[in-house]
Amino acid sequence: MRKRYLLILLASLCTLLLLTGCFQGEQSLPDMDPPPNAEAVDGQENQATDNEAGNTEDTGEADQTEEPNQTVLRQLFLLDSNGLVAPQSVELPVPDSKAVASQVLEYLVQDGPVTSLLPNGFQAVLPAGTEVLGVSIEEGTATVDLSEEFNEYAAQDEKKILEAMTFTLTQFDTIDRVKLRVSGKDLTSMPVDGTPISNGYTRANGINIVQSDTIDLINSKAVTMYFPTEHDDNQYFVPVTQYVEVKDGDVHQAIVDALIEGPTYDTNLMHVFNDQTMLLDDPKLNSGVLELVFNQDVLIDKGNGVIPDEVMETLVRTLTEQESIEAVNIKVENVEQIANENGEVYSEPVTRESLSPSEKL
Repeated sequence: MRKRYLLILLASLCTLLLLTGCFQGEQSLPDMDPPPNAEAVDGQENQATDNEAGNTEDTGEADQTEEPNQTVLRQLFLLDSNGLVAPQSVELPVPDSKAVASQVLEYLVQDGPVTSLLPNGFQAVLPAGTEVLGVSIEEGTATVDLSEEFNEYAAQDEKKILEAMTFTLTQFDTIDRVKLRVSGKDLTSMPVDGTPISNGYTRANGINIVQSDTIDLINSKAVTMYFPTEHDDNQYFVPVTQYVEVKDGDVHQAIVDALIEGPTYDTNLMHVFNDQTMLLDDPKLNSGVLELVFNQDVLIDKGNGVIPDEVMETLVRTLTEQESIEAVNIKVENVEQIANENGEVYSEPVTRESLSPSEKL
């Protein structure tokens, strides 16, 4: 009996030892990595050792740890190879919302951040080393504070600097006028050639002004018109301000007539209209939309009603410089609908924003 009891006791002890060994072995197993496609449980995220090592795989989703480089398209008015101030659309980094105006001015500085972005034949207009100390905007006026380096420019560049800064800043809907300071001191005139600026500078002051001795200034109006030109296969539009003779008080007719006549020979700009092009009716302005009715010579493909892209852009850019005009509606005699050179029908009046969107600050 005693022997049987000892055998039972020994068997129990062996069983207990075996169970203890199994538990200890289970506890000593190494930690296992989760399956590659495992999802987080109870709000806890899995940590991938490959990501920690920098070996990330592109899954098509944005990396949560690193923001992508974002850019925005802006218009910068720069000097082209002919010495004219002309707009170029450039991708700039997205700045803090309060620094947009300062940023576009910084990209007008020679040898500044714009250098690597300049199209062939173009150069920046502000003197090298100029710093934008601040820009304040109030009731449509942008007051720009610049460093002392701004004073170091050639006299013949003074108007170009004013024009480039003004047209660059007034691309924004909230800016109509530009005033200048140097190191916090208001400027009443430009520091080199003395151009008066006590009231600020606006687009009405003109750009690339064309002088003419043959125009009757009493019956004329200064108008900024846009004409295309090219440099190294880069086509762009150049604004020029010149006087147009206004007959019978119809300034819109006078502007279109001047566009059809084309730019002056010394500007190196393109004449885009067929010489036989003419308006068949007086321009009509209704709720900001100017309606123009042309003969078929305005088209390059009369059978399909195709109007040259350069003609449409020349008309729209020029006419929407007038405060009363927001869009242009082109019609052609005996043509039901007109289209661009890609065959896309103009079903609505064309706005400047469709060519180069504006933005509020």
